[in-house]
Amino acid sequence: MRTWSPASIRRSAIALLSVFLIAAGFVVGSAGLAHAEDVTWTVRTSSNSLGADRTNYAYSINPGSSVDDAIVIANHGGIAVDLSVYAADGYTTDSGEFDVLVGGATSASIGAWVHPKIDRLTVGPGESVEVPFTVQVPDNATPGDYAGAILTSLVAPDQASGISVDRRLGIRMGLRVGGELAPSLAVENPQLAWDGGLNPFAGGTATLSYTIHNTGNTIVSADQAAAVTGPFGWLRTDAADIAAPPKLLPGESWDVSIPVGEVPPMFWLTGAATVIPVVTDASGSTTALAPVEASAGGWAVPWMLLLIVVLIAAAIVLTLVLVRRSRRRRTEREDARVQEAVERALSEKGALAGERADSAELTPRV
Repeated sequence: MRTWSPASIRRSAIALLSVFLIAAGFVVGSAGLAHAEDVTWTVRTSSNSLGADRTNYAYSINPGSSVDDAIVIANHGGIAVDLSVYAADGYTTDSGEFDVLVGGATSASIGAWVHPKIDRLTVGPGESVEVPFTVQVPDNATPGDYAGAILTSLVAPDQASGISVDRRLGIRMGLRVGGELAPSLAVENPQLAWDGGLNPFAGGTATLSYTIHNTGNTIVSADQAAAVTGPFGWLRTDAADIAAPPKLLPGESWDVSIPVGEVPPMFWLTGAATVIPVVTDASGSTTALAPVEASAGGWAVPWMLLLIVVLIAAAIVLTLVLVRRSRRRRTEREDARVQEAVERALSEKGALAGERADSAELTPRV
């Protein structure tokens, strides 16, 4: 594992300044400046042996070692501001943004390893105060990447709502704990669904969904590609460009849903995803790892078309049945007429024979 000197730490401080303004549970960035009516304060990194004009804190520390640094707090308002100072672990939100745990929540890494020299201070109008802190990595810390922030907080009542509002302003902190790095990414729970719509003669939309899970100990993003094919790989349809997921911290997951349009109903489809993990090192360079592939199958049955076919087939069968029934009835009627004619002819013949016999009996013999 490579360890950083103070000079290399300065070169690695490349992340963006993260500002957190939390009010009633919502997070809003405010470009390093926090307002609370007539209270205004800013935060910035301290200029020291670790670097000048840094946009965030970035460290590489071996287990059992520590780094001393500081945050500078400036009050630009007209009244004194009473602030608390603390650190908190970071995480990726459902929208892909970086956020930190709220005050009072239990942190397991940066929030527990960063120790400000003071946890509360009052900064007078126009004053600037430098608050030292120590990043102490425990002996049993797991190697890998961690993210969080050091924060200043002002809790004040909101006259309009009648509740207390916690306004936070902080700077993002990245930490790499020395040891063996094992970047890894898994693609889990792949599923494929197809929606053909109401037009029986048009292709449908196949949606391939899966979960990207950072199973390693470094921050990972990914490049993605996906395609849908029919049986035996026929009629391949590639997905359009897929947005990269956010940079995931170790253990985090990100749900992906990829629509693939104009997929014909081939009764059975296979969706395949190729995910290439991308790791960013301390210098900002990216490295692509071996691709991770996953696939899922799903039915693509043209139900509307099948319904039309069934209706047509039913109509044909019904027509054939009615035709046969009509023919049978016509035949039965014809047979009945023939039978009636035969019986009538036989009856007439019998009557004629009877008349002849009667006539013979009445004739006198000579």
